[in-house]
Amino acid sequence: MRRFVSTLAIAAILLQGPAVATAQQDGKQAANPGSRGLCAPLAPLPRLAPEARWDRSQGDRPRPRPMASSATMKADVLREGATAPPPPPPPPPPPAPGAVDAAAPAYAGSASEEIVTTASRTESDAWSPSMPYPGPPPGPRRKPMLQSGQLTAGEHDDLLNPELYASYVRRSNLGQEIAALPQLDTARVLTVTVRDSAGRPVPFARVELTCADGNRLALNTLADGTVAFFPQVDRLGSKVRVRAAGQDWREVSIAPGRGGQRVDFTLGQQAQTVRKLDLMLVIDTTGSMGDEIRYLQSELSAILTQLRRNHPGLDLKIGFVFYRDVGDEYVTSTLPLTGDFSAAQGSLRQQSANGGGDYPEAMEQALIRAAGQAWRPDAVHTMLLVADAPPHDENFGTSWLAARHLRANRVQIVPVAASGVADKAEYAMRAMAALTQSRYTFLTDDSGIGNAHAAPAIDCYLVTRLDALLRRVIDSQLSGRRIEPNQQEVIRSVGQYDNGRCIIPPGGLQQQ
Repeated sequence: MRRFVSTLAIAAILLQGPAVATAQQDGKQAANPGSRGLCAPLAPLPRLAPEARWDRSQGDRPRPRPMASSATMKADVLREGATAPPPPPPPPPPPAPGAVDAAAPAYAGSASEEIVTTASRTESDAWSPSMPYPGPPPGPRRKPMLQSGQLTAGEHDDLLNPELYASYVRRSNLGQEIAALPQLDTARVLTVTVRDSAGRPVPFARVELTCADGNRLALNTLADGTVAFFPQVDRLGSKVRVRAAGQDWREVSIAPGRGGQRVDFTLGQQAQTVRKLDLMLVIDTTGSMGDEIRYLQSELSAILTQLRRNHPGLDLKIGFVFYRDVGDEYVTSTLPLTGDFSAAQGSLRQQSANGGGDYPEAMEQALIRAAGQAWRPDAVHTMLLVADAPPHDENFGTSWLAARHLRANRVQIVPVAASGVADKAEYAMRAMAALTQSRYTFLTDDSGIGNAHAAPAIDCYLVTRLDALLRRVIDSQLSGRRIEPNQQEVIRSVGQYDNGRCIIPPGGLQQQ
């Protein structure tokens, strides 16, 4: 009988996903890279079983976890250490005429909105970005119909704010719960820049780094001509040798204390303009993501249209990894990178939110699928991670290993944190963004749409429309220069924000 039960258990594991033992072993190795020496190569990713949906003809379906009630899910979030978010404020009235892109709809007051109260606003209620953000207005509460340009969001770059990130990591207190918690010190970074003789950044140049024990790392520059090595994560030791594009080796001593270091290379060849973009969307499609999926279906078309307008001749490919959790109708469902936008839009339109049950999801499997995509060597690689939950605690190591593989493929991870995000999810997504020289983005309550969004543990940010924010982030990754919103795009500001950096007031940090 025991042998029969064991056989069934093994078969269930093979049907539901990766080789779990291998995934857990690789996760432990990723959490303890010191066992492989300096400049240690990445452990291989676990091999996943072929994707499949449950079908009645396949026999009994793996039993999913029971769907939690809203009260239980709220309690789970509070146990994560977050406070219950306040009710969302109403959507702000539209900016002044001509203040936003004419191709994008206004927030409120358009013909496509359904009025749910009979009160009306007056001209004296008009609001502009230069005014303080208003409290609840006396006017109507509107329920917008599905269209692009309605969701609101903020963003934060932890590489530009190392002191704040270090403070955030110290306060998180998650290390006692999660053995494989990602440890990233954004205050200790070795940045290698590669430019041509005219001072232009050289994208996709190969940068090699050799450690004292002979092990070697190799990464390619982003569109801004840079590669960031992290002495702690990459285990650089006290001294390394580095070269770019096959040039002579240079010896660099790694400073033991906090502070960034930079090595510059100049190539005789002319830098080439980036003309290709591979855009992958990795989306949590469990039950709590219903609002986000419905609005993303309308936002994506506007984002792609504006990207191609801003970059004439752009060779764009798009793909998806939709994911849920083990025991659901599917664990992952992938549309490989394609230039067929109709097929991509159709794939997104077919998605609905279901399953899940408990708070964590199978994020690690989705990241493994994304890392295995056919990313083009001469394209910018951007991955939007749209989620509201972390991986399961035992899969943090595998998730971090997958993020490191994505970084090795020059993929910049742009998290889009949805409603319900609590400590573990924010921690994981911020670490992945910083590791890949990207930004952490998060939905806010300013739109008044959908479920309430927990406030991020971030001291300063600007709130703009989500579609405009994602276009700016992707534009920045394509052009190799940081693009900030103009004044008309800003809905609200938090803290003292200065081109991506938070100005710390004399009294200290806001987040204690």
